[in-house]
Amino acid sequence: MSTKDLSKYYHKQMDNAAGREHSSHKTKIVATVGPASDTYDKLLALVKAGVNVFRLNFSHGSHEDKLRIIEYIRQINKTEPYNVAILADLQGPKLRVGEIENNALPLKAGDILTFVNEKLVGNMEKIYVSYPDLYKDLRPGQKILLDDGKIETVVKEITPAGEIKAEVTLPGVLSSKKGFNLPDTKVSLPALTEKDIIDLEFIIDHNCDWVALSFVRSVKDLSDLRKRLEARNSKIKVISKIEKPEAIQNLKEIIWESDGVMIARGDLGVELPVEQIPMIQKDIIRKCIHRAKPVIVATQMMESMMDRTRPNRSEITDVANAVLEGADAVMLSGETATGQFPELVIQTMNKIIQEVEKEAIIYNRNLIPHRHSPTFLSDALCYNACKIAEDLDADALIGMTQSGYTGFMLSSYRPRSPLYIFTKERTLVNQLSLSWGVRAFYYEEEESLDDIVFDQINILKERGFIKPGDVAVNTGSTPVQLHLPTNMLKITRVE
Repeated sequence: MSTKDLSKYYHKQMDNAAGREHSSHKTKIVATVGPASDTYDKLLALVKAGVNVFRLNFSHGSHEDKLRIIEYIRQINKTEPYNVAILADLQGPKLRVGEIENNALPLKAGDILTFVNEKLVGNMEKIYVSYPDLYKDLRPGQKILLDDGKIETVVKEITPAGEIKAEVTLPGVLSSKKGFNLPDTKVSLPALTEKDIIDLEFIIDHNCDWVALSFVRSVKDLSDLRKRLEARNSKIKVISKIEKPEAIQNLKEIIWESDGVMIARGDLGVELPVEQIPMIQKDIIRKCIHRAKPVIVATQMMESMMDRTRPNRSEITDVANAVLEGADAVMLSGETATGQFPELVIQTMNKIIQEVEKEAIIYNRNLIPHRHSPTFLSDALCYNACKIAEDLDADALIGMTQSGYTGFMLSSYRPRSPLYIFTKERTLVNQLSLSWGVRAFYYEEEESLDDIVFDQINILKERGFIKPGDVAVNTGSTPVQLHLPTNMLKITRVE
């Protein structure tokens, strides 16, 4: 048996209780960083409250600001008992109007607006839109929605000069820089804008864990991003943001080609009828679970807590439903970026998650391995490891991975037993923080399988996650040196 010093495999032995408490909620929490949460102390407070992943929104702020946040998060991971992931969210081809005169343009039904590509201060005569080829994509009769759908217009005419004339059908007051959505139109903009390409280079340079691609419409949108990551030998994993009608039509292929998915309900709820969003959310979560791909539910989850100390009852139910449906993570945006009570929001969301996770319906999804999957044998073993852990009421389900796949696969079955994943790939330790129920550890030894299992048990025992008399179910691969897909299952009574 191994007698090596195991302390190097976990970066901080003290404060084990904090580490255990942080991992007690299986549905992960993603928090967006902004002015309300951009200091070391504020970020650490959010992590202690339950944050697993910090989102950096590249629609706002400078690279200097982002680098400072990245360094703070890395310092937390180095000195505290946490593995917090960094999710870099690219802006994508978000369409917006330009500056508006007096920052307020009252519109009434029947008004005719003229949208142009000429930069100017907008008024009833003309309004600038940040897309030069807009007139090529639009057709008369198609809708244009402004300010997240608060204002609705219908295209009446497209002039030879490329001006778009639209009639206001749902009035309101338009202010500067508001969103410009085209629910009836297939926009020909590339998924990666010039700004995104510059931001992506920064993201790769600083080794973020995940990158989210906005406004994905098909797998073609992912190809350019993948090529750029591969050209830099980057191990960053890719999340597709589902917020366009075309993405729903191509959902199966997008999920297959992505490392994870975000249900971005903000723009999705503008581009599609709002009454369709709940069932779309359920369908995306179900499909992601079946493909062992992490899925995030995002947008307006606790928005009333931007300036209040308690959430609306509907928001509590919204978070609870996402947990019941099996989402890997729930995400906060403005609530932690610019809200008044970011730490309280996390604490409240954590309490909701832990209360809902007492329900048996969440666990032990009755998934069946896909017989035509190239990893069918490993999938079947992971499935049966989870079934055995369920039958034994195991105190630990333990896996080894080099690509992350075994971690994602074991997680997809939503086992009730605590799930611990060991990996020699340092990047995966943080990346797996997004995956449901996973607590990841760095472990690099490649001795005999017996020694590896012994070490894993001892690491968990010394960290306080398991104790003598507990039952652990281990998965792994043998021969160890060949790094084969998972092909072994072992039951251990902890001594």
